[in-house]
Amino acid sequence: MSGAVSGGEAVVRALAEHGVDTVFGIPGTHNLEIYRHLPAYRVRHVLTRHEQGAGYAADGYARACGRPGVVLVTSGPATLNAAAAIGQAYSDSIPVLLISPGMPLRSTPGAGLLHETRDQSRAMDSVAAYSHRVTSVAGIPVALARAFAVLTSGRARPVHLEIPLDVLVERSVVISPGPVAVPVTVPPDDMIAAAAQVLGAARAPLMIVGGGARWAAPQVRMVAERLGAAVVTTANGKGVLPDDHPLALGAGMHLPAVAEIARRAGAVLVVGSELAPSDLWHGPLEFTGPVVRVDADPAQLVTNAVPDVALAGDAAATLDRLLALLDPVPGRGAAAEVAAAEVARWRAIKDGQAMAEGGRWRWIVRALAEGVGRGGIVAGDSAMICYYGALTGLPAYGPSRFLHPTGYGTLGYGLPAAMGAAVALPGRAVAALMGDGGVMFTIAELAAAAQLGLALPVVVVDNGGYGEIRAEMVSRQDPVQAVELPSPDFVMLARSLGAYGVRAGDEESLTAAVKEALAADRPTLVHVRETPLANVEETP
Repeated sequence: MSGAVSGGEAVVRALAEHGVDTVFGIPGTHNLEIYRHLPAYRVRHVLTRHEQGAGYAADGYARACGRPGVVLVTSGPATLNAAAAIGQAYSDSIPVLLISPGMPLRSTPGAGLLHETRDQSRAMDSVAAYSHRVTSVAGIPVALARAFAVLTSGRARPVHLEIPLDVLVERSVVISPGPVAVPVTVPPDDMIAAAAQVLGAARAPLMIVGGGARWAAPQVRMVAERLGAAVVTTANGKGVLPDDHPLALGAGMHLPAVAEIARRAGAVLVVGSELAPSDLWHGPLEFTGPVVRVDADPAQLVTNAVPDVALAGDAAATLDRLLALLDPVPGRGAAAEVAAAEVARWRAIKDGQAMAEGGRWRWIVRALAEGVGRGGIVAGDSAMICYYGALTGLPAYGPSRFLHPTGYGTLGYGLPAAMGAAVALPGRAVAALMGDGGVMFTIAELAAAAQLGLALPVVVVDNGGYGEIRAEMVSRQDPVQAVELPSPDFVMLARSLGAYGVRAGDEESLTAAVKEALAADRPTLVHVRETPLANVEETP
């Protein structure tokens, strides 16, 4: 059939039409018809060592650059291996596309085909925004266009596409709809005017900024300055307002100072945040002033806190419209100085609480911050060093500088996410920050990073086990069990995987190790025990 393409080529052609130039994954028997066409369409493939690692790498890629991350795996166990990463992307609203083969359309269920899964698409539908099983070659470009429309509009969520094996090899003439032009949504003018009136009349307003404002950083800053508002962020909103801005309170929504600031605020503007328990930890915030919420997801506007004014729309576009209606503050210079002084007072109180909680890790955080520099990115894990130490102690001077698996709380995220960020932004200083328990979930990705030649510091903070769970057992007065992890020789383990390995035992040696790792020709695992070690020791 003249002009006909296989299902596999239709997949790759559609990806290229949507601007995809990089995919993460692992080839397998059932997805080779897709792989064969990647070079012809100049789509780079990044080989990981596990499908979960591929999913986390695509997540880190998407967070770092804002483009959807694409994962290509084979059927059955490979697809299910990626499920945890898709669940994490769903929880944190990250645009990740997972493509996998499925059992043939014309097969008998239960026949015992290789990788046969009873209902693979239904399994993935439970963790993604949706899962779609394509039934024809002609349907592939349409399915991809629909997926990218979901990935790039409103609240980003991951999508899974399943292509049956027989559809992958069949040939057909296809008509591609191409990328769908996605309109930017803004609330009605009367709703924006109502929000401007509430906020403009408020004394000592507060802004709560989440991951939904990641790409609206200039608008967040301008609105904060116009209102003279203190700005506190969630983990995923960390750095949207640079931490050294006079109005920045930084991250750490769970700290008592934030609850008190929220209670006292004359009005609260929430931008792109769920106000989720996974950020607040100790219960919902109490608002005594009016609340304005901005969110791309209309359903989220009334979840966890009902606002006085609900603005459903794109964060950047909505804040632009809001800014146009906010009158400049009379005597702006003097008012700004007063606001900044008050924010500095609360910032000192909040920082004191953060030190009481995570001071034992602060030297590690300082060293890492010095090592990666002002523009650096740190991909963290669900580890004590991250949510007690780096969340509040690591300065962030722009959005997507701290990548953290917040809502789902998966272990093993940091290393492959850092890989994805480094692939997305070549030349940017990127580091991973892991615990000794979590790093073992995805340690094999160190070999993938070595094969890529990434200058990637992987800082592993070793407390000899699952420290958070150990502490919870102690606090419950339970028997302490199943949480002790005798550490491997991390330096030798790194070397065996093709990376460098060093040990660091103080702030000076850790800073030096991170800086040296960023200039290396491959990744470097930096092993740090929570008790002092000897000076940095490099492997030959």
